[in-house]
Amino acid sequence: MLPLMLFGSIEVGLIYATVALGVLISYRLLDFPDMTADGSFPLGGAVCGLFLYLGHSPAAAMLWGALAGAVAGAVTAYLCVSLHIAKTLSSVIVMLGLYSVNLRVLGLAPFLAGETPVAAGAPNLPLLGVGNVFTPFVAADFSNQFAVHCAFALAIALACWLALNLFLSTGLGLALLASGMNQRMASAHGINSNAMFFLGMALSNFSIALGGALFVQTQGCVDVSIGIGTVIAGLAAVIIGESLFPTRNTWLRSAAIMVGSVLYRIFVGFAIGDGPLRHIGMGPEDLNLITAVLVAAALVLPRNLRNWKRKLLSRKPS
Repeated sequence: MLPLMLFGSIEVGLIYATVALGVLISYRLLDFPDMTADGSFPLGGAVCGLFLYLGHSPAAAMLWGALAGAVAGAVTAYLCVSLHIAKTLSSVIVMLGLYSVNLRVLGLAPFLAGETPVAAGAPNLPLLGVGNVFTPFVAADFSNQFAVHCAFALAIALACWLALNLFLSTGLGLALLASGMNQRMASAHGINSNAMFFLGMALSNFSIALGGALFVQTQGCVDVSIGIGTVIAGLAAVIIGESLFPTRNTWLRSAAIMVGSVLYRIFVGFAIGDGPLRHIGMGPEDLNLITAVLVAAALVLPRNLRNWKRKLLSRKPS
């Protein structure tokens, strides 16, 4: 049972590594705790599921799902920059609207396939029997399913990690970093901070929606509720990664956050599995509480450890 839980945690952690990279862009690079992620993650899954259901290639389905997420991020940026709505409020508005959009997208699939006469909203969309990106590589008895899922999730996470860091090494990427750190200084150097904010939000939600597109293919269905807690999971990965592996190097920092995503899922798996917490009555319904405790511990413990280390060193006789 333990290896099964461990493989499952690693699989989900690698999928959410792309989400963590997206949250890194909005939360750290743009200094914006973006709630759009709770809507763009299922949006990526819904659009991907729609295209898979209609018989399109998995690669094209995932790309369209990720692009839909980028559009959602751009809408949040538009509300904030062009309509002057507060950052957090604009993301909440888009997240709320995307819930209905996701219902419509999921209901559109059977309508376009000629199975229903009306394009009514639906809370889920089954993908059983529909080919996905893993299908050509999974054995008939599903004996290598976890290995294939983990390998694909790792490959996509590494591709996103490489693409993000290569982009941040370009002039445009450096402009994005400068704009996120100090808008006034960036504007004084001729950088269009508003355009950088649009770009950063689009890239952030592109990565998050790509994670959603991959996630639904591992589940065999799309559900409108899969986005609940996406922001928290992404923030947990960012905080755990940065706390355990502190560094200012952008390449290493983003890699640490990916590792943090996997560690977070392993911690959660042990917490709600057949472990000590299970024996005192805690279970899957306590996932958000466990996440809150983990994030708080990741924030507090490293700082306290550094303070304790300083005190110990100061007490040593010279």
